[in-house]
Formats: sequence, structure tokens, C-alpha cells
Amino acid sequence: MRNTDFEGDAFISYAHLDNIELVEGGKGWVANLHRALEIRVAQLLGKESRIWWDPKLQGNDVFALTLVDQLTRVAALVAIVSPRYVRSEWGRRELEAFCKAAAGQGGLRVHDKARIFKILKTPVPLEQQPEELQSLLGYEFFKVDSASGKVRELDEIFGPEAQRDFWLKLDDLAHDLCLLVNMLEPEPGPGVSIQPEKGAVYLAVTTRDLNDQREALRRDLEQHGYDVLPDRPIPLSAPQVAEQVREDLARCRLSIHLVGATCSLVPEGGDDSLQEIQNELALERSQTGSFAHLVWLAPNLAITDERQRNFIDRLRADQRCPAGTDLLETSFEDLRTVVDARLQQQEKAAAGPSAASDPGPAPAPVPQLYLLYDSRDAAAIGPWADLLFQSLEIIHPVFEGNEAELREYHAENLRCCDGVLIFYGAGNELWLRGKLREIQKSPGYGRTKPLPVVGIALIAPRTPEKDRFRTHEALVIPQWDGPVPDVLQKFVTRVKGPHSHSDDGTETTV
Repeated sequence: MRNTDFEGDAFISYAHLDNIELVEGGKGWVANLHRALEIRVAQLLGKESRIWWDPKLQGNDVFALTLVDQLTRVAALVAIVSPRYVRSEWGRRELEAFCKAAAGQGGLRVHDKARIFKILKTPVPLEQQPEELQSLLGYEFFKVDSASGKVRELDEIFGPEAQRDFWLKLDDLAHDLCLLVNMLEPEPGPGVSIQPEKGAVYLAVTTRDLNDQREALRRDLEQHGYDVLPDRPIPLSAPQVAEQVREDLARCRLSIHLVGATCSLVPEGGDDSLQEIQNELALERSQTGSFAHLVWLAPNLAITDERQRNFIDRLRADQRCPAGTDLLETSFEDLRTVVDARLQQQEKAAAGPSAASDPGPAPAPVPQLYLLYDSRDAAAIGPWADLLFQSLEIIHPVFEGNEAELREYHAENLRCCDGVLIFYGAGNELWLRGKLREIQKSPGYGRTKPLPVVGIALIAPRTPEKDRFRTHEALVIPQWDGPVPDVLQKFVTRVKGPHSHSDDGTETTV
């Protein structure tokens, strides 16, 4: 639907009580949101935004015809939901007037995007919300303290963290509103682009302690052009939950499940928690192929809930591991890298083989060796790199640059390399063990071939700890006084695998 008759981008519907200043002389919450949203939308669109509201609204005002007229000339309605709002006759009439106008303009949805934006200023049970809002997920402008259960609105009076979270949530709202406005214009503006749809990703509903991580992932996915499901509230009864989750998973190529220390709610009529239901149905969906299923356990979990402990134990022991299913116990940043790698892998598979003409047989690739070392050892690695380059393609780590780019560079090297040589020099054993874990988790980064051959070069400074070091995960190669070709040869031969012999059948050496 395209419509050029809209004079306003949005109208804010709210209850007067929600805009009363908490601090004398300050601005009301709705007034602050209106100002910030109008400015942010204008910045994203690259032109003046038109977000209307009635700052003089009073509970006993007459519902003016001019207000009804305004509601027919805006692209979207922003409803500020609160306990007072759901009791407001004024808010009810604004919702009804906007929905009636939208029915004559093509409906309340544009390409599956709703024209009503539900802002939850404070928690309101779904069944108490106006019927027009119950099918919308909404934007939560509040936080619930996990220890006390107290609700705090995202307002600067509650400190810098609440203020930061307010701006993050408002930015989400502004981007989504701009996307809708662009969809309704004949020629989308230069600000927020309408990206080609890449499909859908199921981002499982999780517990409140992981809401921030879930929101960060949702932003990542949407900014890269993916629809994120579920895009509607989860039902209350177990049979309805299963039906809706199955329906959403059928539309997706990837599901992501964030698991923390607390147990999620058990839907009515069921025995399993919402997290358990979503995970089981994702495993069921993975049996059909062309589907990736990622479960992430937050690090350093302090679990006091016995039910949640049992659920996590079952996740770790589960032997049902279809292709593309992974349990990740790593940092959240590593999870983001894995998600990005999986999506890139799926996009390449969906694109199919290149249509370019066949240039003939390609030369045998030179095996790639990824060198891993502490930045303090960088100046000492040159002699080994020069020696190994005689028979292998050498990849060095990078220590400077954007954190996300460094993370992706490291993940790409672990996806593609044939061997990894870790230099145990300035780093301690904790650093070394961390690198070994990263290599073991490389399938989670999208690696499809067998794990790389791993070697550990023991280099100066020599210590009793290094002399005692042993592991079954790698070939330990003492190199205390510099490169020793004969000692390195066994490792190089393993890395080269079928490439370790020359055309005349003789074994090649470093």
C-alpha cells in the first residue's frame, strides 16, 4: 500500500496522568518521548518529521472532531500503554478512530508491519490491554529488577543506565517507524532503506535476565534485513504455544535460544517451561533439513533453580545433534559471531553455484596455517613464519582495528584453515587453553570440514610450567632456541595431508 495523503508520520495516544512531571520544573515522560522521537525520526529520514500529540489533553475534554480528522491523516499511531491508559475512554476512542480510518486506507498492516506501535511504559497484563493492541509485541520502556521484582521505567531520574536503555529502545522505535513511513511513500527516502527480505530467524522468547542480549541480537538481525520471530505475543496455553511456535519455526532457517540461570514460565495446561517447549520444537524442525539450531548458555551461570539446572544438564547431555545444531558456552560476542557466520553460510548455500563459465581445473590449493600468538610475541615469530611459508600459506593474527572486524577475521580463519600453530610464549596457560577451546568450537563459526590440525610451539621464555605442559588436543613442539625444521616436520606433514607429497611421490619438507 502506498499513500501520499498522510500529513503526519505518527500520532501519540496517551493518558494525561503519564505525562505529569515527577520532578517539579521538569518535563513529563510523554513530552520527553515525543521530542526525542521526532528528532530521531527526522535524523533517520533526512527531513522534517511530523509527530503529533495533544499536550493539553485532559480527561474531561470533549473528543473533538479535529482530533478525529488528525487520526485519519497520520501514517502510524503510537500508543503509550499504562494502567491509566487502559482505563481511559479517550485512549479507547483514539484507537477506534485510527483503526476505522486505517480500514479505509488498506488496513492496519503494510507488508506485515503494523501501523500501530505499542509502547509499554509500565507492565500491563495482556488480557487487560485494548483488543487492538493484544496482537502486538510492543516496546518495553521499563526494567524489572531480578532480585526485588520492582518495576522501573526507563527515565533519566533513575540514573544513567535507565537513560541509556531509554535511548536504545527509542532508537529501535524510531527505526521501525521510519521503515513504515518509507513503505507508505511512493519513493522511499534516503534515510532508512527498505532492505530486501532475507527470510526469518526465530529468536526464542527468553527470561528477563537475558532480555538485553536478546534485544541486541534482534537489532543485529533486523539491521541485516531479517524478520525476527515471534512477532506477536506468546499465547497463555500450552497447546496454543506449540501451534504458534511450530508455525513460526516453519518460516525460519535458523533458531537461536538464549538460556540463563532462571526458569521460564510454564504455559497453562503444560508440564514444560516455555524455553523447553521452544527448544524441543526447534529440534523437531531441524529434522527437516536446511535449518540451523543454536543454543547459547550464558557464561558463569549461578543457578539456584533446580528445574533450570536439570534443563541445562539435559541440554549438555542431549545426543540428538542434527547437522547445524550447536550448544555454545561462550561469550555473548562470540555468539554474535557464530550467528553471523551461520547466516552467511546459509545465504551462500541459497545463492547456489556461480553461473560463471568453467575456467578449467584449478591448481591444488596450498594448505593454510593459522598462527596464533600473543601480541607480545609478534616480533619473535618471523623466523618460523618464513620457514613454514616454504610449504604452507601463512595467516597471521591481527591485533588492531574494530572489535567486530577482529572477531570476524578470527572466526573466518578458524572456518577455513587446515592447521593452527599456537606459540606458547608470553601468554599464560589460561590464554593457551582459551585458544584450544576456540578451535574446538570452530564448527559453531560455520566450519564444515574436519577440525584443523593443531600444534603448540613451546618458545621462550622457558619455564617449569611449560616444560611440564602436556595435552591430547595438539602436537606439542619444543622450539626453545628458534625454528627446528626436523621437529616441525611431523606437524607440517599432518597439515598438508594429501598434499604432503610432490608430483614424483617424494615427501615434501619445510
